[in-house]
Amino acid sequence: MENSRHVLVIGGNRFPFHRFEVHGSLIADMIPDAFDVTLTTEKESLTDLSEYDAVVDYLTDSTFTDAQQRGLLTFVEEGGGYLGLHCAADLTSIVSDDPDSHITHRDEPFSALRELVGGHFRTHPEQTTFDVRIVDHFHPVTANLSDLRVYDEPYVLDVDDDVRVLARMDHPDHADMPVVWTHNYEEGKVFYCSLGHDEASLTNGDVRSLIANAIRWLTRA
Repeated sequence: MENSRHVLVIGGNRFPFHRFEVHGSLIADMIPDAFDVTLTTEKESLTDLSEYDAVVDYLTDSTFTDAQQRGLLTFVEEGGGYLGLHCAADLTSIVSDDPDSHITHRDEPFSALRELVGGHFRTHPEQTTFDVRIVDHFHPVTANLSDLRVYDEPYVLDVDDDVRVLARMDHPDHADMPVVWTHNYEEGKVFYCSLGHDEASLTNGDVRSLIANAIRWLTRA
């Protein structure tokens, strides 16, 4: 039953974009009402996820302690659901120690998290309106969905060959780039969606339906 499912949504406020204090409640609104949702910016929450059925990751800086990373990976390995949303694939951006610069970058993505997500963010052109084509109508998440149009950051990603791509963007410079995919991670399920930069896409009805379906699928509801 959906009313027995619990979802943790985690994000951060260290950058002037993807601020969880602004977007956290919008993400929570995408999750069906019957689910219990907890919003947090505390990465320490990842060390014990035993009370949750799924984690929604909206972190831009994925710098974790060993215990935090192991808690998340073990949770999914043992059957938990992981939903990476938009900036969750940005596995090279980290908070800068320079007071004059809020962000810096690693040379390589966090390898264990990249394996979990199934790909990673590389760059994006300017925010614009573009179409997203559903390319797999046989998956439970997208079986009842139609193509959608959204105003968002068109993420350019490096994507693993073995993920199951459910949707691709139709963009003049980056046509056919995957937008939505799934894969298995040991006993758990992973769903990633590159949409969700700000309110325009987080309140888009078609995007909301996509995420709601993904939560039900991840939690086997």
